Amino acid sequence: MVKKKVRGLKLSQRKKLIDQMPDSLSIRHQCELLELNRSSLYYEPVLISKETLNIMTRIDEIYTAYPFYGSRKITIALKEEGLSICRERVQKLMRQMAIEAIYPKPRLSIKDKQHTIYPYLLANYSIERPNQVWSSDITYVRLQQGFMYLVAIIDWYSRYVLSWKLNNALEASFCIEALEEALEKGTPCIFNSDQGSQFTCKDYTSVLLHNKIKISMDGKGRALDNIFVERLWRSVKYEDIYIKSYDTVLELKNGLNKYFAFYNNKRYHQSLKYKTPKEVHYC
Repeated sequence: MVKKKVRGLKLSQRKKLIDQMPDSLSIRHQCELLELNRSSLYYEPVLISKETLNIMTRIDEIYTAYPFYGSRKITIALKEEGLSICRERVQKLMRQMAIEAIYPKPRLSIKDKQHTIYPYLLANYSIERPNQVWSSDITYVRLQQGFMYLVAIIDWYSRYVLSWKLNNALEASFCIEALEEALEKGTPCIFNSDQGSQFTCKDYTSVLLHNKIKISMDGKGRALDNIFVERLWRSVKYEDIYIKSYDTVLELKNGLNKYFAFYNNKRYHQSLKYKTPKEVHYC
């Protein structure tokens, strides 16, 4: 009975219950009762050596500038900068960062063969208003001593960022939490994502189906199927993350909160006829 009630709560509601439980219960036990991953409660970055982090930082910068570069070209670029590194190590780090060249698609999630894959619904689809199509993706975000993963949900028509979350593991939970937060602001006709396990798992798709939302998934190896989120990542990194070089997760969280407020309310888009996403979304 308790488990059934817990499953009826949103992830954000379950997290709030952690503070209301008896002190005698450990965090581990509380998380088990509430069906929460402990990593979702803490803002600790993934820690790695400084040398590895520097290489990953350059891989991220090169990839952001040239998303069509695969491991071979990134290895060449790193060697031209004087780094002694083999392609095998670059491939390993790219897998850890979960990025690949645009063809195949850059992805921060790995496909699960046991999950249902939905067809891509947006080919030649005319998008004429807000809340017609939303999409989501995950990206790697560097810190001075580690990194985090960032998920965001964006409206295709207005480019409005409806929600975003940070996590130190590639789990479905923080993606679901972002989805639940976005749905408090509206409901799209179609929701598009890649074929990563975070977006294809039953816990995620059930939220969409419960809200009668059609599910669309990028064709394998086609980053351009989700181009508006890809453009968002470039904006976030060039206009904020690379400039600020955040030290801690708290600084990153506060910085992104300010950036996305600017992006939605103040940043003019040529594609929106020099209006802001908020002006278009709530017109």
